[in-house]
Amino acid sequence: MSELLLNTQFTLETIAQIANQLLQLNEKTILFDAPMGAGKTTLIKEICKQLGSTDNFSSPTYQLVNEYTFLTGKIYHFDLYRLQSIEELLDIGFEDYLQPNNYCLIEWPTFAQQFLQSNFLKVDITVQQNIRYLSASKF
Repeated sequence: MSELLLNTQFTLETIAQIANQLLQLNEKTILFDAPMGAGKTTLIKEICKQLGSTDNFSSPTYQLVNEYTFLTGKIYHFDLYRLQSIEELLDIGFEDYLQPNNYCLIEWPTFAQQFLQSNFLKVDITVQQNIRYLSASKF
């Protein structure tokens, strides 16, 4: 069962505030569902910065997952756009990344969501007439 926790307009000016609000919800697994170019990776970069990571952030489109470090653990940034099956997700050892101290930030979460029963956030970004709207629900 989900609970809507955040529903707001999403702009470059509000990105730091939104990242902070998402982190205050205290879930380490966050799914990002949005069309191409809606700002998923940009928001994830801001979340990583706010967690204190100083790593070089980039989209993991071709390698599927990037690993970043911060003071108390690891951040795994997944981009599952190119996956064709659950088997491909299992081949990269997805379940091994889901550890309590790790942040897992997952773009294009269709296949990944099947492995998560609860304790995650789902961020949806929609675009209407060039205006982005963000909602976050806790599962």
